[in-house]
Amino acid sequence: MSEQPPAAGLRALLDAVLAAIDIPHPATIGDTEAYQAALDRRASLAITVARAALAENPDDYGWNADYLRQRLAEHPPTEYRHANTEASR
Repeated sequence: MSEQPPAAGLRALLDAVLAAIDIPHPATIGDTEAYQAALDRRASLAITVARAALAENPDDYGWNADYLRQRLAEHPPTEYRHANTEASR
């Protein structure tokens, strides 16, 4: 039986992965390509970090979450208009 990872670190990592992939939907069909590109970049980062986290010590999940958030900050989903913004109305 395997040991369970520390809950706080695991929760932080799951929250960071969700932040990576739960981005605003595009406002129009014309924004779809940029939305998909942003989502692809961010999902790739999440996959890479999640794989690394699973291969490492569970005590480091919090570090992995922080690392992912830092990388996500470099790739904000701002290249397209969001469905829930005033600009899309």
